Amino acid sequence: MPGPLKTADFYILVALAEGPRHGYGIMKDVEHASGGEVRLEIGSLYRLLARMLDSGLIEETEGDERRRNYRLTRLGRRAMRTEAARLAGLVELMRARKLLPEMDS
Repeated sequence: MPGPLKTADFYILVALAEGPRHGYGIMKDVEHASGGEVRLEIGSLYRLLARMLDSGLIEETEGDERRRNYRLTRLGRRAMRTEAARLAGLVELMRARKLLPEMDS
């Protein structure tokens, strides 16, 4: 399995974890889930999706004839979970070293 995922790739996989989506739905979910930090333009989104299709992280699925729909593959789900665990480990390290700001309860 490849190393750490790029931020946009991770958000795309997370968007698809809830089920198949078309490109525009993925784009909006990524923007919302990232709090606006990750904004994908249509052209860049479809380049990312093409690369992720080629690497086997996602696949096309049935949809209406106007839109392409995408879903996670087993490899994509495994990559997403591996990346989530890596990020959780980094957060724990930061907490242990008291490098994160205190959160209000």
